Amino acid sequence: MNEWTELANRVLKGEEVTDAEALSILECPEDEMLVLMHAAFQIRKRHYGKKVKLNMIMNAKSGLCPENCGYCSQSAISEAPISAYRMVNKETLLEGAKRAHDLNIGTYCIVASGRGPSNKEVDQVVDAVKEIKDTYGLKVCACLGLLKPDQATRLKEAGVDRYNHNINTSASNHSNITTSHTYDDRVNTVEAAKNAGMSPCSGVIVGMKETKQDVVAMARSLNALDADSIPVNFLHAIDGTPLEGVNELTPLYCLKVLALFRFINPTKEIRISGGREVNLRSLQPLGLYAANSIFVGDYLTTAGQEETEDHKMLVDLGFEVETVEEMRESLAGKD
Repeated sequence: MNEWTELANRVLKGEEVTDAEALSILECPEDEMLVLMHAAFQIRKRHYGKKVKLNMIMNAKSGLCPENCGYCSQSAISEAPISAYRMVNKETLLEGAKRAHDLNIGTYCIVASGRGPSNKEVDQVVDAVKEIKDTYGLKVCACLGLLKPDQATRLKEAGVDRYNHNINTSASNHSNITTSHTYDDRVNTVEAAKNAGMSPCSGVIVGMKETKQDVVAMARSLNALDADSIPVNFLHAIDGTPLEGVNELTPLYCLKVLALFRFINPTKEIRISGGREVNLRSLQPLGLYAANSIFVGDYLTTAGQEETEDHKMLVDLGFEVETVEEMRESLAGKD
């Protein structure tokens, strides 16, 4: 039995990987990659079988953000030429939900730029979510920035199932990425969502000049936060942002990162998110041996892969899309 299979078996017995073992995953030799991914798949298969969860983003508000996040084309310091607009109306949010439903996508993600939502913006989301739940029965995830406890309660009462707020990077690397809010601000928003009864979703962006130790710290921090869903983004450097031109990632390293997050967070939904097409490239299918969830369609200001190509990839892998009905059953089981 090889070391990766032995490590997976220990994780399946409830043991935690050590820091040295975590770093060894990120430094896995190239000729052992298939063995590593097979080991990660044993953990993924135990908890999720061959099911894949599909998610779709609605960019409900674009640009107009006062924050200085170095990776983001929507930040105040970005010179990227993007569309900027205020919160879209309810009809637009409902149109997006219909499209998600028609594509058999279980989770509809309403994302808005900015430091945090105004009460009026929360009102708009609340109004739309009630109708989305009644009409389409989708799982709804909101991502609106830093959240106040009373706003979190209102979103939960309207039917928002999940709230996303990424930690993005490690606590030690945070000030290198943004100074307009703190790492603790992000953690506090995740905790506010949890306290309101929403499922916590928090993830990372890999490739922002962090160290391998930072990547391990990210995975451990999300384990400590008990995030139910962990989006793993790979930096898609955008011209006009401070991280323009940064290109540190290779497809094989991205696979190692996904394997690491599966080993450290064995029971959680690991979602391959922004940047998968440009960073994993032809190795995208292998990522799903560690992850069990993907975004379908476009992201916020960058294009994704054609929906039909994503579905073909899943069929070719022999994986199965989690249906809206299965998603409803899983939500009902948690009530």
